[in-house]
Formats: sequence, structure tokens, C-alpha cells
Amino acid sequence: MKYLAENSHIYLAYLEEGMAKDIHQNSLDEDNKRFVPDEVFETEEIAKEVINDLILSYQNKEGPFVYAIIRKEDMKNIGYVQLVNISEGWEIGYHIAKQYTGKGFATEAVNLYLDHLKNNTDIKEVYGVALLENKASLKVLNKCGFIKYFEGIDLYQGNKREIVKTIRKL
Repeated sequence: MKYLAENSHIYLAYLEEGMAKDIHQNSLDEDNKRFVPDEVFETEEIAKEVINDLILSYQNKEGPFVYAIIRKEDMKNIGYVQLVNISEGWEIGYHIAKQYTGKGFATEAVNLYLDHLKNNTDIKEVYGVALLENKASLKVLNKCGFIKYFEGIDLYQGNKREIVKTIRKL
């Protein structure tokens, strides 16, 4: 497995086709279905197809850039962190499988990725967007130093929803 970054608890790993089963299973949890329904993979085969497309994205500058979060303790794939090119610049996204939430892994992964971006790219700021009802995601963004600049109704996943937009300078 090839790693982008690591700390004492997790690796941020480049996606590999062999991760399809874990990525498929992680995508089916209730929070993922509720907050990022376009990232639900109904079958392992669909997950494999998406992984192969995302692997190709590592070769360009437009992304998206998605990395698996691997827990060092047991080398379990527990989620992902990603960077997506949006009209304003770059937006960070993340998801931790339900059975691993509430343990600080999302905060660790986001901070680890932001440190990598600061030290290895010319990206100067990163955006974070979350549904207003997604208190856990808003907590992660806050802990990682993102500052709110918008709260209200705007497009989210193609629908008008109450969202919070944040930004963090690197």
C-alpha cells in the first residue's frame, strides 16, 4: 500500500482496486446515505469502477484527489479524505465509517491532509461545506481551524439545503 501521509494513528493511503469491498461497505452506512448520497456504492463492483476512475485522477491537476484513511492499529480502511476542485478553489471532504465515528479520526485525517497540502502544494486556502444539520462535520471543520463565512440556503448535492460554508488558510 502506498501512503500520502501518516501520523501515529492513521495513514492516508492512495486508493487501490483491492479496497473496493471496504469502500463499498463504508459507503452504505446511514450517515453517508444521509449526508453524501452521491458517494454511496450499492455494489462492490460499482465501488471498484469508481476507484479505478479516481486512481486516474492522481495523474492530473484537477482531481478529485481521494485517499483512504487506514487505521494503523489493524490496517482497517475506516473512511476517506478528499480534495475536490470547485469554482472557489479547493473543497475538502471526508467520511468515517459509522463504527469508527466519535474517536477523532476525521479530525486527525483532515489535519494530516491539510498539513500535507500546506507543505507539498501551492494551495493557499481550502473550503469546507456541510449541511447545517451535520453537527459532527461542522465540529470537525471547527476543530481543524475552518472559519464560517456563510450560513443559509444554497445548493448542496443539487438540492437547496441549509448549509454552512467555511474556509481555512494554509
